[in-house]
Amino acid sequence: MTKLSDYFDYKTDAQGLTYVEASIRGMSLLRLPATNKGTAFTLQERIELGLDGLLPPLITDIEEQIERLYVSYRKQQNDISKYQFLRAIQDRSEVLFYALLERHLEEMTPIIYTPTIGQAVQQFSSLYRTARGLTLSAHNIDRIEDILRQYPLRDVRIIVVTDASAILGIGDQGMGGLSICIGKLALYTVGGGLCPFQTLPVNLDVGTNREELLDDPHYLGIREKRLHDAAYFDLVDKFVQAVKNTWPKAIIQWEDFTKDVAFDVLHRYRRQLPCFNDDIQGTGAMALAGLLSACRLKGETLPEQVVVVVGAGAGGIGVASAIRAGMIHAGLSPEQAGHQIFVVDVYGLVVEDSRLEPYKQPLAQAESVYRDWDTAKGGIPELADVIRHARPGVLIGLSGAAGIFDQCIIAAMAENHARPVIFPLSNPTAHCEATPADILHWTQGQAIVATGSPFADVECQGARHVIGQGNNAFIFPGLGLAAMLGECRIISDGMILEAAYALAEYIAEHCLAAGMIYPPIADLKKISACVAARVLAQALADGSSPRTELLDTDLQAYVEAGMWQARYLPFRFAED
Repeated sequence: MTKLSDYFDYKTDAQGLTYVEASIRGMSLLRLPATNKGTAFTLQERIELGLDGLLPPLITDIEEQIERLYVSYRKQQNDISKYQFLRAIQDRSEVLFYALLERHLEEMTPIIYTPTIGQAVQQFSSLYRTARGLTLSAHNIDRIEDILRQYPLRDVRIIVVTDASAILGIGDQGMGGLSICIGKLALYTVGGGLCPFQTLPVNLDVGTNREELLDDPHYLGIREKRLHDAAYFDLVDKFVQAVKNTWPKAIIQWEDFTKDVAFDVLHRYRRQLPCFNDDIQGTGAMALAGLLSACRLKGETLPEQVVVVVGAGAGGIGVASAIRAGMIHAGLSPEQAGHQIFVVDVYGLVVEDSRLEPYKQPLAQAESVYRDWDTAKGGIPELADVIRHARPGVLIGLSGAAGIFDQCIIAAMAENHARPVIFPLSNPTAHCEATPADILHWTQGQAIVATGSPFADVECQGARHVIGQGNNAFIFPGLGLAAMLGECRIISDGMILEAAYALAEYIAEHCLAAGMIYPPIADLKKISACVAARVLAQALADGSSPRTELLDTDLQAYVEAGMWQARYLPFRFAED
């Protein structure tokens, strides 16, 4: 393995014991999150590493540290305080942070990720305490080769990068986008077993068009309008080339790019280096897996479904495209699949038009489909028109428009089908198209519901309904781990589709009997291992991975063996 860092590395001695070899001592060791064990340093380590007298005399193990921290965590007054508390632990002791997160994953994921991450992004400048990751802008992009070479981690394998132009449902957030990358990478580690010392969050600060940020005297980002067109892609080109030169095995996850550039970025770079867009492909795979699970629950098949997707941004088009691919895989022709998927945006049904954006064109409906519809306004069909005439059994929201699935819309869905599938997936919670409680009450408890953010179970019609969370974290950690282990040259469409099928199979085996169409977040590491093994097999089959020596390997065991564990290792000082 390439050396992990300038300051430490993992080594194995003659007896097979893994340990950390540190090239720093004393306070420097305690100040580095990757090497700080705090009170868990043994007496021998304290003496050898120059820590004697610098720590409280009581020597504790990691479980005692977790217990003490959890007591303090529970005393925090609100979610953003809990977020800051956890981030402070991460910036003090990386291993301890992940060990704490592992023990309380269900409780803490909504804090480090959605919905609380939305607040953290919006308050980035006021919450900022410690440097983490990289920020690249037009002011320093010409020095990027030096910046990457000087970064202390030497073997970066997973990079999550955003330009913060379309964060969740809250839009352009400028410098604050770095928080979403940090949160995603935390899930890569706790859920996918990615070594945190091989990951890197990156914010491309290309400016912001949000006036309150430009006018905020405390805003920490570039106070300029956003770059666009040639200047924008010149910056991203330089970033991609520098990554290829510095970390040739690195995988890039594009995160929260506005629909105007998300598809262009993915198309431009996906054959230059292994990369994927989580909003397009991760969301699509997640939604397809949930829909497959809902079909199984009803005893139906995917090709039988008529689907309406509300929202034609990266997420909406990604979901519609994934469902279309799933229908084709199940035996429909592209034309048949296209006739069963209706995408609705702010202007109404997406229809064929010479001015239509290229990424929407494969999902646009021909005029012949709706020519004879009696529409409310006599023109392009609106959402209510589509539901009345197309009679869908599936309604998926990625619009960011809170409350758009009102009682009339939900009632119309229930008139079409006894058990409509309704997924209001927009994040954060305040942008959800409808609450699960409303959907279930409006359908007398018959709807199959999943959401993008966590919601409490709902009591309706004398039954308790578990509300599944359609979380991209069920997809991207396993996908990224498979691409890393397979040293993939490209992340193929087949790999993305296989991630969806792997998640759906896990749900069928472990969750469906309980009426759940998404698993609990507590299962994340097991899910990621299953997804990674299936995706790696697909990558070997379609040639995306060159590691043909793995063809006869038990891939599930191989993946599980490659997952990083949040545990303290013995330390030794690197002698000259």
